[in-house]
Amino acid sequence: MKITVEQLAAMIPTNREVESWCAELNKALEKYEINTARRIAGFISQCAHESRDFTALEENLNYSEKALNSVFGRYFGEGKRNAAEYARNPEAIANYVYMDEFRSKAGALGNTQPGDGWRFRGRGLKQLTGRNNYTRFAQAYGMSAEDAAAWLETKEGALASALWFWDTNKLNPVADTGDVRALTKRINGGDIGLADREQRYTVAIQALTGEIAPRAQITETVRRGSTGDAVKRIQRKLGLVQDGDFGPATERAVMAWQSANGLVADGVVGPKTLEAMLA
Repeated sequence: MKITVEQLAAMIPTNREVESWCAELNKALEKYEINTARRIAGFISQCAHESRDFTALEENLNYSEKALNSVFGRYFGEGKRNAAEYARNPEAIANYVYMDEFRSKAGALGNTQPGDGWRFRGRGLKQLTGRNNYTRFAQAYGMSAEDAAAWLETKEGALASALWFWDTNKLNPVADTGDVRALTKRINGGDIGLADREQRYTVAIQALTGEIAPRAQITETVRRGSTGDAVKRIQRKLGLVQDGDFGPATERAVMAWQSANGLVADGVVGPKTLEAMLA
């Protein structure tokens, strides 16, 4: 089953390089038997969530203090390290939260050498993370983990890593069930971002079967101080870091977008702004 440019555009709507990505996908998916609507929808929707519509091939760790306490609560907060000392310092964050000495045995990534946390931060469509994963992936392609890190930032390498992960974890049978929650748990280890993954899957499966899904609705009013998946969706539409924290930067971006689109620039995402933004 081949994907058309129109179908892929529905699945990764904010991407401006759909044609080249479509070509890469059509060259590679069949090799891994990702060749049915459910398998393709499962693969692309999960990758699109992880990579902001195939636009972020490298993990963005530019977290605010508030986001660090929320996302990495086991590492920051009362009795732990002070998030303020790490905020907006991606390299320092990676070299703390991704180093094995600060992780549980079950969560070890193989990052034991100085700088490994940053060196092997999330890259590729699946956000491959950690020296162990990089090494296993690199061995499949006859290269070093360090060489793989550079390749992962290209379209070919980013896609190859996601396909390698999918195949290694035998995800085709899971995708065949159409159970997005089960697929997410196998990929993510939990259900982080499940609502967005489910919405993306619905759009993908309907695009592939000839019917584009109606856009998912956010019914709440989102404004400064809001947090969660709704904020992340808005941030994605605005090309911002998706930390789920509606802070001053997000508010300014919303106001600028409202002004440019003939709306009241109050920085509040209510029904009118939402309707225009997601159209």
